[in-house]
Amino acid sequence: MDIEFEPTNRRRFLKTLAMVGVAGQTLLRSGDVRAAVGAARDLAVPGVANWPEMPERQLGNTGFAASRLVFGCGAALSRGPKDDLLQASFEAGVNVYDVGFRSYYKDAEQNLAPFARRVRDKIFLISKAYVPTDIEPNQSITPGQARYGADAWLEALDGSLRELGVDHLDAYYAMASFNPSLIQSDELLGAAQRAKDAGKISHLGLSTHQNAEKVLEAAIETGAYSLAQIAVTPAGWYDWDNKAILPGSPPMAKLRPLFDRAREAGIGLIGMKAGRYLAGRKFLGWGKPTAFDSHYDPSFMAAEFSSFQRSYAFVLEHGLDCVNADSQSMNHLAENFAAAATSSRYFG
Repeated sequence: MDIEFEPTNRRRFLKTLAMVGVAGQTLLRSGDVRAAVGAARDLAVPGVANWPEMPERQLGNTGFAASRLVFGCGAALSRGPKDDLLQASFEAGVNVYDVGFRSYYKDAEQNLAPFARRVRDKIFLISKAYVPTDIEPNQSITPGQARYGADAWLEALDGSLRELGVDHLDAYYAMASFNPSLIQSDELLGAAQRAKDAGKISHLGLSTHQNAEKVLEAAIETGAYSLAQIAVTPAGWYDWDNKAILPGSPPMAKLRPLFDRAREAGIGLIGMKAGRYLAGRKFLGWGKPTAFDSHYDPSFMAAEFSSFQRSYAFVLEHGLDCVNADSQSMNHLAENFAAAATSSRYFG
């Protein structure tokens, strides 16, 4: 859907959708912008002029006041530019943009580049790449393996800087880093320090869909990480291999002590895949919209949210600083923005 808005009109539109879930649902059902705006206006909610903007949270020890919604650029931009979504999100208050290297995300960095350069001093820019190693999640890495992986990771960093057309990233992640011994290795930590000394990055981060609890524990021990992007849902850890909730995982509410310790160690926590399980998979049967409902109290269930919005709002209010959401259309952006902007309303 192509939408041509003047900046002020786009901002007003997104702000309205963000605060009134009904309007967002109208847009999702009809694809009609005018109908969505009309639905918002028809509600005649008092005090509309005073509704808050996107809330912010300091992101670990970075000192950056981050929007609670992170724009996940990888899948959204891998096949083509989407400047209308990027600009709309920015004008609405999103200021963290996460992308990744070409070998996995194809043209995403290249397609983000014009927007990122235009607003470079106003956003927190993140990219990431694999640290290639042939080891299992809980296997001990050798110095040689770690050195090879760290060198390749630094080479990918140079590629990302070229693709984005910038000379510096606010954060660079060890992507899909499911091995605790890698996270703690002198080789990886030394490579990150060299990148910092060269002015290429400001902060080291990690992302993982697997073994996240042990990886986060390892990162806390090092004191070297500023960010951790973890796959977690209201029901507990998300397991990338099985595309399901990790068997035996405690629900997210019981993981709060770990999250609090990470934050005390200066690590900003960003959630991903918070609602992925709800979408299902073709070979497993599409859609599990009620999968997390048992973790919600009645007042939250009454919120004018879709099941995806509810999962995003829940993880934000149970220990995470931000949530990374894939916004591939204006519909998605409106829905994701609404959840992140209003999550605090439903929890004391």
